[in-house]
Amino acid sequence: MLTKKGKYGLKALVYLSNLPPGQLAVVADIAAKNKIPKKFLDTILGELRNAGFVQSRKGKDGGYSLARPPGDIRIGHVVRVLDGPLAPIACASRSSYRRCEDCDEATCQVRRIMMQVRHAVADLLDNRSLAAMRDAANDDRATGLRLQL
Repeated sequence: MLTKKGKYGLKALVYLSNLPPGQLAVVADIAAKNKIPKKFLDTILGELRNAGFVQSRKGKDGGYSLARPPGDIRIGHVVRVLDGPLAPIACASRSSYRRCEDCDEATCQVRRIMMQVRHAVADLLDNRSLAAMRDAANDDRATGLRLQL
């Protein structure tokens, strides 16, 4: 399950991806526009900066911007940085595998289906860029407007 940290991080990145190149956004604006608690967003943006997704400039004209083009940022990478492994259970994880003590992995049906879930989620998120996510949101709004007309 995506945590609020993951959700807020993705919302902040989408917000930054909509800025013109070279423009910076201050934390208070990102937080207000996305209904994110500012203190929490400060922490999230720090983690995103440490992971190389955003860059910051301090001072009067400071703020945040994307560190890479939105087409180069994969959603799966962002989710893993903010929320950890994609697998719903530890024995289905590639990056944080832990053996279950209560089952035989070779015959465990729960593990098999959870590995399929993990692969499906990873396939979707690892093949979707921030730019595609941003543009899909715009497509949804346009579709909604067309349906209302």
